[in-house]
Amino acid sequence: MNDASPQAPWVAGKTVSESLHETAQRFPDRDALVFPAIGFRISWQALDRQVSKVAAAWIELGIQAGEHVGIWSMNVPEWVFAQLAAARTGAVLVNVNPSYRIHELEDALALADVSTLIVGAAYKDSNFRAMVETLCPEIANAAASAWSCPRYPALKRVIALGDRPGHGWLSFRELVSHADPDSLAVRDRARQIHPSHVHNIQFTSGTTGLPKGAMLTHTNVLLNAFYTGERLRYTELDRICLPVPFYHCFGCVLGVMVAVVHGAAVVVPAPAFDPLATLRAIHEERCTAIYGVPTMFSALLDHPRFSEFDYSSLRTGIMSGAPCPLPLMNKVETVMGVGEICIGYGQTEASPIITFTSVDDPTEVRVGTVGRPIPGLEVEIVDSISHSPQPLGVSGELRVRGHCVMSGYYKNPDATARAIDAEGWLYTGDLARKREDGNYRIVGRSKEVVIRGGENIYPAEVEEYLHHHPAVAEVAVAGLPDAHYGEIVAAWVVLKPGASTSEQELKDFCVDQIARYKIPRHIMIVQTLPKTVTGKIKKHVLKEQGIEALGLKEAAAIETA
Repeated sequence: MNDASPQAPWVAGKTVSESLHETAQRFPDRDALVFPAIGFRISWQALDRQVSKVAAAWIELGIQAGEHVGIWSMNVPEWVFAQLAAARTGAVLVNVNPSYRIHELEDALALADVSTLIVGAAYKDSNFRAMVETLCPEIANAAASAWSCPRYPALKRVIALGDRPGHGWLSFRELVSHADPDSLAVRDRARQIHPSHVHNIQFTSGTTGLPKGAMLTHTNVLLNAFYTGERLRYTELDRICLPVPFYHCFGCVLGVMVAVVHGAAVVVPAPAFDPLATLRAIHEERCTAIYGVPTMFSALLDHPRFSEFDYSSLRTGIMSGAPCPLPLMNKVETVMGVGEICIGYGQTEASPIITFTSVDDPTEVRVGTVGRPIPGLEVEIVDSISHSPQPLGVSGELRVRGHCVMSGYYKNPDATARAIDAEGWLYTGDLARKREDGNYRIVGRSKEVVIRGGENIYPAEVEEYLHHHPAVAEVAVAGLPDAHYGEIVAAWVVLKPGASTSEQELKDFCVDQIARYKIPRHIMIVQTLPKTVTGKIKKHVLKEQGIEALGLKEAAAIETA
């Protein structure tokens, strides 16, 4: 395929707010957002006006340009309103994973200096409001919405989606209900925003064990969205079934922002992934694209009611977020009929797409590689230590330079300097190999990240938490292969002299403190951990031992792109 776009990116030099407004003018009456389970549907013109109402309410509330507005919620329409209103007011949206529990929320609020937190209604066992009040009891005890929380001096406001839970809270619905979408204040604020300004902070982690806030600019996300949509051949006639979470780049950039740029509709089946709701949404809304991580596609194909629905409208989609098994990709093409399914590779620090396949690539390329760089990016395979370029066909660390590279980690210049060198190269920590046809394959990870069903889990975070248990002396966490999730979390624990505990007790210790998907599936209590002469834990040895002891050789042999 020729990577040259039919036209220069029309979003180049624009802000997210300007891009939304132009799309609303081009396709005013076409669907923008559809939530079929709750009967919600809004056109691009109406969405643009709703975003201006939210922006007016925020400005009236006192939210300034550059302030950090966090949102902690499942997939609901207000999430998108907030995402786009932040762009229109110059505020910085901070995505908070709805799987977070108290320990992780505590880090997020402090590390990102969140001044306003939008909090979703309870969902299943996630009582978001109660957890917020646990960390900031001043809110629950406040006589009015004016309060302060010594624990989080930056935090000024908490806004509830749905009913207002108490005096210390504000209501999203009430704030917006009387706002003026034609407010001059909104227009004045929007004119002050530059494409190079930070639009979004998304959390990622590393070997330090502490989350880091990757700062993504308007330019980062708009160009990433434009080129991703170009590879998928999106137009305003496309309808994207989006069962992935908004808090992740997959949802808010490759889903919502791609739609903003190309005028496609976003169809959101449920607040969280629900296989039956997703199948029904594809059928009823005649979706042309479907997104998901490999475990989601497996759940769709294996659902007992799969045969009841019509998927003939499907043309393309993205399978990403985790290594994609080749047999599963082929099954999505042949059984589900997604004949132009594509794979992308990237990371949050790259906004997120670095390489991507195209709908007109041969099947072998689309299901067997992660494609080639999107336009405007330089990609090199280099030696992980010397950073010298590697010959074609030789594996090495993948690095990237260009419009996708984040502006840095929030308030963490040391981590930024380790990730991005003086020449602008972002070092991904992933090992890849370039083929003669220009497409890439990911062959491993030099970082220790575990990818469980599309969720990035950083061993140091889990290790740090398990170290809080009074019986734990040493702990090592690593990923083990799993046929369903791709990888699962495993921990090896050495106890303090005289201490005792059990695998179940350690798992229970994690419940409601760290996200459920981070809790180790297997915890092995051992006498010692294998180490190098310098004291570094040999995690590759632990993984080999775990694969052998738990009978995971078959899962380890599954080939991916």
